[in-house]
Amino acid sequence: MAFGPKTPATAADRQQRRKILSAVLVTCIGVVMIGSSLHVVQLGAGRMADMRSLVSYNLKDEAGHIRAAGEEIQLHEQHEEGLVKGGYSVEAAEQLLSREQWEDLATMVTIPAGPFTMGTSLDRADPQDKPEHKVDLPQYAIDKYPVTNAQYARFVAATGHRPPSNWKSGRIPAGMELHPVTLVTWYDAQAYAKWAHKRLPTEAEYEKAGRGADGRRWPWGNAMDPKRLNTYYTVNSTTPVTAYPGGASPYGVFDLSGNVDEWTESDFAPYPGSVAPTIVFLGKVAVQDSAQDRNLKISEQKIVKRSYKVLRGGSWKSDPFSTSLFHRDNAFANMTSDFFGFRCASNVDDAHHPQP
Repeated sequence: MAFGPKTPATAADRQQRRKILSAVLVTCIGVVMIGSSLHVVQLGAGRMADMRSLVSYNLKDEAGHIRAAGEEIQLHEQHEEGLVKGGYSVEAAEQLLSREQWEDLATMVTIPAGPFTMGTSLDRADPQDKPEHKVDLPQYAIDKYPVTNAQYARFVAATGHRPPSNWKSGRIPAGMELHPVTLVTWYDAQAYAKWAHKRLPTEAEYEKAGRGADGRRWPWGNAMDPKRLNTYYTVNSTTPVTAYPGGASPYGVFDLSGNVDEWTESDFAPYPGSVAPTIVFLGKVAVQDSAQDRNLKISEQKIVKRSYKVLRGGSWKSDPFSTSLFHRDNAFANMTSDFFGFRCASNVDDAHHPQP
């Protein structure tokens, strides 16, 4: 077949070709962007699955789990209204541990009088944790360990106080006698302390018991050491209060970082010289003002005339750096969680009062 001479492209032909090339280029870019987006979505889905595996559970196992603060309403109502049957007699509660174990749990550590470094001036610290300042405290005593399930069982048996909502039939979950009690409100903790002839520690007392005279960041020093505490899902639950002797403070107090976030007597308020926004310290609740908000699960934070109480120490669920001794958590006094616990303190004159 013979071909004639090539006909030169007209201006219209060149314009058409440019349009086709532009369309192809745009299509290619679009395909690449869509592919990249899908890849990012897949990565995100994988990451969310990893996170859910840490913080959640299979719905088939739902009955065996306590969820977040404010949930499990029916269980709470049953416990509050005294509808939980079973539990322990005073004699049965005493049989939960050996005499040696009871004596160890009853130990209180005397913290000497004097000043200590409270708070921090680290740039990356939360505003409510600043500034670093000196606080002078009188001598006091603080529990060597957080209050355990076994100790709380004696209190419940002696007073008829409601048991925590994860105690089925009013009894401690198997093998958890030496774990810190959880799912207790600030009011529950205060009631226990009064029964034990003690009180809740202030946040300053809690912090000093951990930081010692040198103002360390964690009970053992200034470097994070995950082998010395229970935090960030390394165990996925509470641990016995005696499990981390290497995490004891200079005074010999256990679990001041990690395991459970502990209630203190203190209201959540700014330190002297604080530059934290005032709104940080104001009580807030989530409010859904319309049916549309409820359908879309959208809420806004509304300021209420209620103050928070301070919790200290971080927990088994915390970011490891939230276990810093200067870090302040907060919650309303009537809230509970599976990572909220407490310990007691005492004026030194009362520190060796016989255990009830």
